[in-house]
Amino acid sequence: MPRLDHAPWLRDGALARLLAALDGDGEEARVIGGAVRNALLGEPIGDIDVATTALPGEVTRRAQAQGFKAVPTGIDHGTVTVVIEGRPFEVTTLREDVETFGRKARVSFGRDWKKDAERRDFTINALSVTRDGGIHDYTGGLADLENRRIRFIGDPAARIAEDYLRILRFFRFHAHYGEGLPDHAGFVACISARAGFATLSRERVRAELLKLLLGRHAVPVLAVMSECGLLISVLGGVAQLASLSNLAKIEHAMGQHPDPVRRLGALAVLVPDDAQRLGERLRLSNAEQQRLASMGDRWRGIAPEASGRSARALLYRLGPERFTDRVLIAWSRSQAGIADTNWRALSELPQHWIIPVFPVKAADFIKRGIEKGPALGAALAAAEAAWIAQDFPADEKALTAIIGDAMNAAKRE
Repeated sequence: MPRLDHAPWLRDGALARLLAALDGDGEEARVIGGAVRNALLGEPIGDIDVATTALPGEVTRRAQAQGFKAVPTGIDHGTVTVVIEGRPFEVTTLREDVETFGRKARVSFGRDWKKDAERRDFTINALSVTRDGGIHDYTGGLADLENRRIRFIGDPAARIAEDYLRILRFFRFHAHYGEGLPDHAGFVACISARAGFATLSRERVRAELLKLLLGRHAVPVLAVMSECGLLISVLGGVAQLASLSNLAKIEHAMGQHPDPVRRLGALAVLVPDDAQRLGERLRLSNAEQQRLASMGDRWRGIAPEASGRSARALLYRLGPERFTDRVLIAWSRSQAGIADTNWRALSELPQHWIIPVFPVKAADFIKRGIEKGPALGAALAAAEAAWIAQDFPADEKALTAIIGDAMNAAKRE
């Protein structure tokens, strides 16, 4: 049996205590899924899921006997979330299909690890490991990991019919873990079932797409999806693959963590209206949609040769995040390469210039005779515009002159 020998995360700490509580006295527990896959690939390990032969009630009893918190987060599906030292672990009882009909399946709790593995989506996600490091592979996942191949378990069409989101998951996992062209049988099944996108909730599509955009092979995978008509079904518009490719290279060259919303903007937002379309299709949050709209707004007017004054003015108006978004989007659509020093200097401005606070207050006008109301608001707006245009002066003489000019303008109106 293959083994996972160098895995302190498996043998120490909260997880080891959980497995010790669940494994034994007639029951077995293993870590399953993504944690096993990532450990074998040397990738960072995120959430750790545990599968067990024990029924949910027994899981709860054993967890509580050890002083752990047990929360019935998905009890109908056999899932109990066990919290140890503030860290949650999803513990799910083995399941097997009793009857399948169309996209539905009636399941029951079981004790057969092989049948449970065969219910999962991809072979690399069906690996399990015992607490002593023994790896169990019922579907060929180890060979697929070695070959960097994402392959459905069993009949791809049947797996997809169970949940059409698996179309996006197929491409998302290939973007993160695959190499070369996608598995042919899986690819053909995804194309054949693409009409199933219409049945999916927009929130689920959004979550998968944003994860896909972070994959190291996101651009070639999205190119394949575009060529076969899948990507337009997701975005509802033309994809800007060159912009996304350039943005990914810029992020890497600058040592920035990939940002999924910014990458979505590079891929699909040319004008602010595109952000509204994406917001509706993907049910984006208001903050995400507004950020995308900012990326599509006047990015063509940004040039690295612009004066430092105009760059500071833009940073002041947009704030660091949206300034960086817009500059990187403009850079990704320019003719400049990733080594361009002018673009780099512009994009790094938020790291070197602290945005000042507008020093003029309403009280500065009130004590000079401007009453509260529209005139006061107009005076403040005029003063701020002049302050920005003069490159944010801080000396008293300049500020007094700005206030005076703003008052005169307000009185004329």
